[in-house]
Amino acid sequence: MQSQVLVLKDSLKRESGSKVHHANIQASKAVADIIRTTLGPRSMLKMLLDASGGIVVTNDGNAILRELDLAHPAAKSMIELSRTQDEEVGDGTTSVIILAGEMLHVAEAFIDQHFHPTVICRAYNKALEDAIAVLDKIAMTIDVTDRATMLGLIKSCIGTKFTGQFGDLIADLALDATRIVGVDLGQGLREVDIKKYIKVEKVPGGQLEDSVVLKGVMINKDVIAPGKMRRKIVNPRIMLLDCPLEYKKGENQTNAELLKEEDWGLLLKLEEEYIEGLCVQILKFKPDVVITEKGLSDLACHYLSKAGVTAIRRLRKTDNNRIAKACGAVIVNRPDELQESDIGTGAGLFEVKKIGDEFFTFIVDCKDPKACTVLLRGPSKDMLNEVERNLQDAMAVARNILKNPKLVPGGGAAELTVSATLKQKSSSIEGIEKWPYEAAAVAFEAIPRTLAQNCGVNVIRTMTALQGKHANGENAWIGIDGNTGAMTDVKEKKIWDAYNVKAQTFKTAIESACLLLRIDDIVSGIKKKQPAGSKAPSKPQVETEGDADNEQIIPE
Repeated sequence: MQSQVLVLKDSLKRESGSKVHHANIQASKAVADIIRTTLGPRSMLKMLLDASGGIVVTNDGNAILRELDLAHPAAKSMIELSRTQDEEVGDGTTSVIILAGEMLHVAEAFIDQHFHPTVICRAYNKALEDAIAVLDKIAMTIDVTDRATMLGLIKSCIGTKFTGQFGDLIADLALDATRIVGVDLGQGLREVDIKKYIKVEKVPGGQLEDSVVLKGVMINKDVIAPGKMRRKIVNPRIMLLDCPLEYKKGENQTNAELLKEEDWGLLLKLEEEYIEGLCVQILKFKPDVVITEKGLSDLACHYLSKAGVTAIRRLRKTDNNRIAKACGAVIVNRPDELQESDIGTGAGLFEVKKIGDEFFTFIVDCKDPKACTVLLRGPSKDMLNEVERNLQDAMAVARNILKNPKLVPGGGAAELTVSATLKQKSSSIEGIEKWPYEAAAVAFEAIPRTLAQNCGVNVIRTMTALQGKHANGENAWIGIDGNTGAMTDVKEKKIWDAYNVKAQTFKTAIESACLLLRIDDIVSGIKKKQPAGSKAPSKPQVETEGDADNEQIIPE
């Protein structure tokens, strides 16, 4: 008999075959179960404690998973899913996890029957193509300029969120903000850059109803010399600089030897003249407000305030860009390159207000702003964070619709239609792929089923009734009303989903399920190779009380 041959090191652990598949499926189901209760308007909130003891209270799938620290590799890749979904389309983070978990769950039965994973994947991919085709068929185009429809749509997308109870408030804010920063690229394309040009400022205090979208920008800064400079200017001329208004110091240590007493005065005078020269160049253009990203010396401040110019210093670059977009100014790098066209005249009002005990600068009432600030007020910091997350989702939805104005029914109706159509098609599929294909069709029902579960209605009855309605792929608009759990016509209730959110959800879920199914070997415990010559780190030595007198403790 042959002796045993060791290929892998002792420290490595290797699992292979169906054991791995089961482990991956278990892990993915566990992740899906964490998220499951946060789907739909009747969703529960999760409270997470992070490492530094702060709390996050949310029901946004992505926000929850982002905070979790998981050990299992398959579960980690599930978390990536919701992150991609969030970055790509901004909504549907919860559904994508539930759907992927369900897809893997139905695949488990086939793996037990020794189906080959690639067969299952092939069937899934076929199902995905057909599902997208069904979505194309039931999608309807809308008019982006019709405000009521847009509001209904955004509301249905954030109806599932914590702020759903405040009705139109968040939907209004999101729609206004994305409307402002939308730029037409021609050929009917619209570019909406949410990250750069919409700033969300959270100021605790006041009520949620006080939140507004400013037609302009708000920054958390006060003027430099509060007593001397004006805090309210109507129709200001705004100049934005990217250079310091102070005397240039030597780069590294510079030594100047002065032999005569008068030379010292000369040096100081040169500094003053330099700064005065800068200020004169600036004042030629008669600005009312000068804003710089860098420092501004006391002397320059004196010259400016004497000329009645309000100055603000050390502004963030991103904020400066937003102001430039809002009032039409150009950010200038050197004062001697200033032109009349660089001055921003688009703003209607410059004002410094005190909110709570901080000063905020408002540059508002702009003519045609391409950047804006959303000012959120509310009782507590945690609540504001949650509102901000919901607002981000709402703005993403608004952006998606502006880019691709197509809708599909929400409330689980789209999934049911897809499921029914796939079940019909499965009868025409030949060979062994038929069964996984049918299972994928059933897996789509996870979304409406979870919706019904979260409403607390009788799941089995509701699902059978819905399947009966959708039996031949007709009645595409019958779904679940997330608040009551009753069957309703989602068209009347205005429960919509954006087409590209749905399509992205299906694609991401199925492709990732295929990826996890095709893993058949997990090798863990791989150590980083150490460069030759370096010793392995020895165990840290623990000092006991007896050794305390040894010299070893204090390295010489």
